[in-house]
Amino acid sequence: MQAEDMKDTRNPAEGAAENAEAHAEEKVNAGEAAAGNAENAQPEEAKPEEPQKDEKDAKIEELQNRLMRLQADFENFRRRNAAEREQLSTFVTADVVGKFLKVLDNFERAEQSVKTTNDMSAIVAGMEKIKRQFEQAFKELEVEEIPAEGQKFNPELHEAVMRGQNPDLEDESIEQVFEKGYRLRNKIIRHSKVKVISND
Repeated sequence: MQAEDMKDTRNPAEGAAENAEAHAEEKVNAGEAAAGNAENAQPEEAKPEEPQKDEKDAKIEELQNRLMRLQADFENFRRRNAAEREQLSTFVTADVVGKFLKVLDNFERAEQSVKTTNDMSAIVAGMEKIKRQFEQAFKELEVEEIPAEGQKFNPELHEAVMRGQNPDLEDESIEQVFEKGYRLRNKIIRHSKVKVISND
């Protein structure tokens, strides 16, 4: 009876507080459960990223294939270019050699003539003919002699191998040519070797 009396004699406010606390605890537990469910659901929400990754990998593979094709095209171009340069060089060399074959033919004839004749005038005439053929071949190849004697010294065209004085000539003028120079269009093949006046 005493226990029942004690149970009945509880403060109503305390009972309400206990009920409120129990209710709040249920809400907390429900919230934690909902949060747990949300965490468990996150990996399922991440699934849409899979197609994006596949698309990115496909793009990388496409770029790599394109790079490989460009590298192969460049290598083929380099080989074709090298072959064309070699072929062009062969054609140019053959053309130059062809122009000088006639000169060589006449030189061999002159050589035979020297062995069989004592006529110096004929030998000189033969040598002059060969010289003219050389000059004609040079002209066809656009090779020309560099003017030197009596010209103003130009280090881009001439090479001074000697200097001397001559009051009748201006300073830095060329008095004598030891070896002729030649150029192909604007390219110097060989500088003229000259004597330059220095009166100072």
